Amino acid sequence: MQAATDRPENERPTRLREPIPPARGASGESRTGRREVELYVRTYMTLLQSSGAVGISSLEPAHLTAGSSLHAGAGETRPDLNAFLYSVQRIPACIVQVRHIVLGQTHRAFVRAGFATMSDWTRVSAPGRRRRWHWDDGDVLAAYIASASDLDDLIPTIVAYQIEWNKMHRLLRGEPEARELVAGTREGRQPSPDEIARVQDALQIHPTDWDRLGAVWGSRFWPNLAAIAEEHKRIDLRMLSGTYLGYGRSVRSWWRPVSGELARERLAERPVYFVSSNTHSLVNTLSGVARRREPELLDFIRKTRHPEMYPELEKIERGDERSSLENLLYFAARPYFYPPGMADARSVRTREENAVGIYHVDPSGAVDVGVQVIDLSRLDPTAFDSRLAGFDPRGSDAIIVNINYPLGMAAYHIMSQIGGSTDLLQGIYVLGKAATLNGRIGDIMMANVVHDEHSGNTYWFDNCFGTESVAPYLTFGAALDNQKAVTVKGTFLQNEGYLDFYYRENFTVVEMEAGPYLSAIYEDVFLERHPSDQAINLAPLAGQIDLGIIHYASDTPYTRAHTLGARGMSYYGMDSTYASTVAILRRIFALERERAEGRR
Repeated sequence: MQAATDRPENERPTRLREPIPPARGASGESRTGRREVELYVRTYMTLLQSSGAVGISSLEPAHLTAGSSLHAGAGETRPDLNAFLYSVQRIPACIVQVRHIVLGQTHRAFVRAGFATMSDWTRVSAPGRRRRWHWDDGDVLAAYIASASDLDDLIPTIVAYQIEWNKMHRLLRGEPEARELVAGTREGRQPSPDEIARVQDALQIHPTDWDRLGAVWGSRFWPNLAAIAEEHKRIDLRMLSGTYLGYGRSVRSWWRPVSGELARERLAERPVYFVSSNTHSLVNTLSGVARRREPELLDFIRKTRHPEMYPELEKIERGDERSSLENLLYFAARPYFYPPGMADARSVRTREENAVGIYHVDPSGAVDVGVQVIDLSRLDPTAFDSRLAGFDPRGSDAIIVNINYPLGMAAYHIMSQIGGSTDLLQGIYVLGKAATLNGRIGDIMMANVVHDEHSGNTYWFDNCFGTESVAPYLTFGAALDNQKAVTVKGTFLQNEGYLDFYYRENFTVVEMEAGPYLSAIYEDVFLERHPSDQAINLAPLAGQIDLGIIHYASDTPYTRAHTLGARGMSYYGMDSTYASTVAILRRIFALERERAEGRR
């Protein structure tokens, strides 16, 4: 076996070990770079070592100095609605009332700190980030932390939220008339169009951004603005005692019910294909639930006149659009099944999925990652997505373990747990979101080099997916293979100089999970824990475990208007998601066909 750090003669992997100096603009002025980001991380990590609460305001100078690309307008007087909306969608809506945030790894840690009744608090969530939150219906919000990446993600998000809240507060305080108009909405008074325009002018918010904020806040729009007008936001944060091993214990608790499900269904000793993607795409393409309800779903789209789905359906029916009707059905299935009053329909759906060997395990504890177990031998090929035609895996003895992709270092702990639970891993496939430095939103990128900022390692490997794997199923975007990816610590923890450095080194994909996955995979292939700051060849893996990593572009950080805070992936995100999903399933089915022929 080739040594882990040996280099093929025809390839020299990138080793990014030297400190990155601040970049310089065209006129020679200094720009922020990696040092400023590392200073920011050190600042909040050291402050969180305190046993008491830390004011978010104490982190604002480091946040501003870091010059985050995602928060490009942090230092401006005018509100940066892109950064504010990004934050709003990743924190529960009750943040408007919250003054104290408590973070911990385990329920026991919260009990020891005096929050014995926390499990009875209201469970809350955020649309843009999966995390287990509890709210006391007052001014205290608690969150479970599943890995160090949760801190790197959550803390800058809260800081950005407070910065932008207080900008709007100061602007309204400086315009008494507009402030009175906003305050008057607490009594239910609806402002006139002229009064709304006056408030927009006072807040320096463009009408388009005003509408976007209204879409996110919904019925809480005016009450939330009234809260901003009323008070300066002063959130404090407390990190309860935790340890690195505590993350591993949390993942073991998360895996325990999955292990129980495998035992109950007699699947524990089966060959395993591990997929990190989401909890809708594999089940939709395999179960036939949406396809069987095509008339109901199309009728649902017509009746609701959904702003994205209805025009798309009209194009498809006229023959003006070559996109997939199946993708449209999958997109419609979620709003069809999940509103209040559809509990019976959801139960029927679950029974249909169980009947073809698809089982769901809801997350518990600190790790908010859903799991699906799929028994290939029980699937019904007649129910498959048309893009899977010709495959019949019913003779297989393998299973798919599919998880809702985790955040950052949680991927390392999860992959370590799964790798330690079975020696029958046949394939590992990662499908996730990423920012692209050379493409457009909706493009698909496949890297064969990944630099991991957590370990400092640069991994290169044989990615089983290439352009030909996904291009036949992709309508709107481009399929780019042979890319280089960098795994960063957090979405706010990049700035212009930082990104420029990587782009000059031809790293075009910016994401959060591939590096931790590869570090865990290293430990399942070699006889040692993964090293640090090394160039590592994972080519020996090809003969043992099939490996594929696919990302679809959800952000273009060089374009301030094109981030998930400024716009969602929308229906067109389904195109890249399902093209990638089809590629993964076709790969698994093809390998199982080869295994079956080998057994014969």
